[in-house]
Amino acid sequence: MTTFTIRPATTSDVRVIQGLVEPLVNQRILLGKDLVVFYEAVQEFRVAVTPEGQVIGCGALHVMWQDLAEVRTLAVASDWLGKGVGHALLDQIEHDAHTLGLERLFCLTFETAFFTRHGFEPVSDELVDPAVFAQLSLSPDEGVAEFLDLSRVKPNTLGNTRMLKRL
Repeated sequence: MTTFTIRPATTSDVRVIQGLVEPLVNQRILLGKDLVVFYEAVQEFRVAVTPEGQVIGCGALHVMWQDLAEVRTLAVASDWLGKGVGHALLDQIEHDAHTLGLERLFCLTFETAFFTRHGFEPVSDELVDPAVFAQLSLSPDEGVAEFLDLSRVKPNTLGNTRMLKRL
């Protein structure tokens, strides 16, 4: 069995990350992003890489507030599904969250069984107090709007489950 490692993404990985995500966008599992958005967020990404250097998975940690971050863009190459790549990426993202001093991880997902196995639970209530909500609502980031469950992003989030894990 081929092994893989997890490392921080580099700018040379960005087009490969977009390629991993594109099939999931076409299936309406993940939201599409312009290439520039991937470049702007490259420092948030971790990638799973084979010994030969092939990027086989990706995931990102996006800090939203003092104690809160979102797991974003978790994707694995189809021929690597079921081989622990997604689990390893999420474990690394959680480790990174601990390192940053975060207390909660949020995700918006169709993959509820996967995230439940990692300790995430579905949530439907307000996740931040009104003062933090007011600050977060100033963010131009669509992911933050999804977290806040704002009406303008409802067409993007239909069928997804909002999940949270306390670290």
